[in-house]
Amino acid sequence: MKTNQPLRSPIGRDRHAGQYQQNTTRIAAIITIFVTMIIICASVVPSLSQEPRPGPARSVTIPAIKETTLKNGLTVSVVEKRSIPMITVQLLIRAGAYNETLEKAGLADLTTSMLTKGTRTRSAEQIAQEIEFLGGGINSGAGWNSSAVTIGVTSDKIEKAMSIMADVVRNPTFPRSELDLLKTQAIDGLTYNLTQPGFIAGYVASRYTFNEHPAGGTTASIESIAVDDLRAFYNKQIGPRSSVLIFAGDISATAATQLAERYFGSWASDAQEARYTALPSSGSNSTASNRLLVIDVPESGQAAVTYARSLNGVRRFEKTDFYPSAVLNSLLGGGYSSRLNQEIRIKRGLSYGAGSGFAWRPAAARFTARTQTKNESAPEVAELMIAEVNRLTTGEVPPAELDPRKSVLTGGFGRNIETTGGLVNALADLYTFDLPNTTLNSYVTDVGGVTDAQIRDFAKAHLLGGDIIIVGDYSKFK
Repeated sequence: MKTNQPLRSPIGRDRHAGQYQQNTTRIAAIITIFVTMIIICASVVPSLSQEPRPGPARSVTIPAIKETTLKNGLTVSVVEKRSIPMITVQLLIRAGAYNETLEKAGLADLTTSMLTKGTRTRSAEQIAQEIEFLGGGINSGAGWNSSAVTIGVTSDKIEKAMSIMADVVRNPTFPRSELDLLKTQAIDGLTYNLTQPGFIAGYVASRYTFNEHPAGGTTASIESIAVDDLRAFYNKQIGPRSSVLIFAGDISATAATQLAERYFGSWASDAQEARYTALPSSGSNSTASNRLLVIDVPESGQAAVTYARSLNGVRRFEKTDFYPSAVLNSLLGGGYSSRLNQEIRIKRGLSYGAGSGFAWRPAAARFTARTQTKNESAPEVAELMIAEVNRLTTGEVPPAELDPRKSVLTGGFGRNIETTGGLVNALADLYTFDLPNTTLNSYVTDVGGVTDAQIRDFAKAHLLGGDIIIVGDYSKFK
């Protein structure tokens, strides 16, 4: 019988059979290797359910802080960091929103922001162009406790940068056109932010819980600020006796002091250093929350839930206040693995994130825990917050939980001071709160020494009795 199938030679069949056998052998070898690797990895890698313990905290050494005072009263502080050719310089001004009134809220920030918007010899555009030509940056602004003008450049450009910095600090003209622009931007930003539940909760807490005005101002207070208000704040609050000139980076103490003398030595002003009034202790409370404030924002897409507590008499410069509070905050709401985030986000999926923080004043602190959630779950989230604050006052914190939270603090601190900007900010914190120069070098040790008993005692004494503030669509959670 004839067929149309082509004839295959025995040689061809043998060749295909040989290739098939080789491929089969190769695949078997790969599978064997893969299985062996899995067995080896399983024998040496710990269970994924066991979190790795943090290693020992690394010591952090800050170079010596060298300080001098010019004849006009300006303090000059220098830390040499020669590893990279960068220098950050900050003029820290010991005056901020604390020194303004509710009627003129926002004045401190507007005044210091306007310093870079025009001088007797430079326009705002010229200031920006000249500092940009140097490959550097300049910024200014105010917080609650202090204000600052900061520059950052490579060390070979420091002379020219200092001349620009001195000009904006000593010779501002506060152009009306630039003020009008800043006010418009501030009001536009505030108007938008006041539609956001999270912002509203913090904004209201400043007055309702902390008895302070909003540092950024209100639409009415910003609108009322005139050029004469800026000049008056500048003349009263900004001067050599109320300021510290901080250098960090690739510069010697001698060279930094010479620059300070050259550009700021003849600076004269009637401004005096601000003095803060100590507030009485807030005492303790036996209940987990004191007041409930609901702000109805109809058709809000979500609700903001905030727990706020004013801690009058808790002092930044007291180690027994600051370090237990820092570790407590890391434990409660200071990161992804903190208790609030674990309970609210990870376990229940009620929010994208939850956190907490302390805002420090020289003689007080402001504590908030905060998150945002669906309107319908706002009551549940409020209860979870209160429960977690309560748990701090009663339960023990095992080393397996406490040690990693300490490592978060010390690791972040070490990273921050690696940059000249971070180092300047750390020094500014010292001068703002009148802390000793040894504070930075003892930070890792002081954090490491905090015990769970100290956390518990601090929480019992200060965190109970806070306010719950919920901002959202009341019809959906009432």
